[in-house]
Amino acid sequence: MTGSSTEFDMDRTAEDARSAARDLKDEAAGRLAQARDAAVDSAASGAETAKNRTADEVSSVATALRRASDELRQGSPQERTFGQIAESLAELSDGIRDKDLRDLVHDASAIARRNPLAFLGGAALLGFAATRFAKAGQRGQAFGSGTGQGSAYGAGGYGTGAGGYGTTTGDGYRPDISERAEAAMPPRSAAPATAYPAPAVKPSEDS
Repeated sequence: MTGSSTEFDMDRTAEDARSAARDLKDEAAGRLAQARDAAVDSAASGAETAKNRTADEVSSVATALRRASDELRQGSPQERTFGQIAESLAELSDGIRDKDLRDLVHDASAIARRNPLAFLGGAALLGFAATRFAKAGQRGQAFGSGTGQGSAYGAGGYGTGAGGYGTTTGDGYRPDISERAEAAMPPRSAAPATAYPAPAVKPSEDS
């Protein structure tokens, strides 16, 4: 009788262990599913934030180009080019903001597949315009060498032609795209620096 009771207890213990293992497995699977869903939600939120930030930066560049266009001679080729690029960037910013991230990736891939030369040409045109924009800003900011701004912007890397947008300032700070665009804009007015004579130093009576 004792042997049968012992075997029964062992069987029940084994069944309890198997049941506990199944429960633990189910609980682990549930927690993993929750973690996966949380990761997906977090990634989607991060991607949405990055998308909106990109749209804001593109919009800032469009605004800076539009301001630069207003400073140029009306009807000139440069004024028309800057205005057209600014309008295109403004539309691009709205499209980035309004579309789903997957649609944006699909659209860009489709354009690149259908017409790779046009896709690369558009990127090259934008880079060329940015280079001309930076050079114009460098020429416009030459007046600031007497106030200390010219050396910071010119030598620091804001107006260095094609490399101007990708370089850093002398103290290691790298401005974002909107700050670089604003820095490259020609100034509206250039007041010459005023030189003040150094104050006279009274000699010491001991000497």
